[in-house]
Amino acid sequence: MSKLEISPRKKLALIQAFNSPKDIFEASREALLRVEGITDQNVEKIFALRDVGVEKEKRIMERVGAKIITILDPNYPPNLREIYDPPALIYVRGETKEEDKFAVAIVGTRRPTEYGRSVAYKLANELVQRGFTVVSGLARGIDTSAHKGALDGGGRTIAVLGCGIDIVYPQENKELMDRIIENGAVISEFAPGVPPQPWHFPERNRLISGLSLGAVIVQAPEGSGALITANLALEQGREVFAVPGNIEDPRSKGPHQLIKEGAKLVELVDDIITELGIPSQISHPTPTPTPKIPSLFLPPEEEQLLKLLSHEERYIGDITKESGLPPSRVASILTLLEIKGLVKRLPGDHFILAS
Repeated sequence: MSKLEISPRKKLALIQAFNSPKDIFEASREALLRVEGITDQNVEKIFALRDVGVEKEKRIMERVGAKIITILDPNYPPNLREIYDPPALIYVRGETKEEDKFAVAIVGTRRPTEYGRSVAYKLANELVQRGFTVVSGLARGIDTSAHKGALDGGGRTIAVLGCGIDIVYPQENKELMDRIIENGAVISEFAPGVPPQPWHFPERNRLISGLSLGAVIVQAPEGSGALITANLALEQGREVFAVPGNIEDPRSKGPHQLIKEGAKLVELVDDIITELGIPSQISHPTPTPTPKIPSLFLPPEEEQLLKLLSHEERYIGDITKESGLPPSRVASILTLLEIKGLVKRLPGDHFILAS
């Protein structure tokens, strides 16, 4: 029904009048015209879509295992129903659940640093262990890390698409999308077959914030779509959170500006939970936390270099200078730490902590 080219408010009026897309497309002209705001031109569009599109859409949905949930359905996400312009219906793969009302969105740039990926993953992982559902947009970068963190933590996550429910975008996230369907839901307001278009994503973003109690922004340069999500969250009366970063990194400009404007600065998951005013452990069953890596006893030089590293990328030359060790020795120790799984080597001889 999202292929029907009439305003969202008119679609909502039709759903409220007829209860389901099926009943809308089977209604007579006279019945349709009795709905407030519906014109003869709108009716012609409904009839045209009925003749060519409904059966094709139905076949696609059966193939991918999708279903339609209208705003009148008790399974329609309650947080989304509360926003100013909720979609009249959503296409869903997987399952929406009552517990998803305790949801937090995590979004950010498609081109994050390892620090950004690590923070998004960790926050999502810890949120699901505290009983929250994590919402994001299945995009590359921060979104992908947030979904993976939630899934690896044994919790629920919801991905909101800017295309039809049958389309995987980006294609490399097919396996991730399959995992989300098994452990949460993939949602779209766009009909099956609708390709991703740039103007779809601001519309998609209002669902990301609308499904959530608050939105966490992790690395977003000026003009980023994540900042659109933050603005939409504010308009919807949701909380906005921002993760600080390197002041010399353009990807920190968005979060830092949000903090200046009053967004809650996030260092720990408790910063989010406290601001939302929700008990630290939600009453519905929560997953078993992932095991922590045991402490390791390292030789002094390895311990020394490890203390010089963080989740911010560091160049080997700077590490060498700060350590006071010979360059060849630093290179050797970093290789040993990499073998032990404690550090990660990045392109251009940059290093970060691996966990």
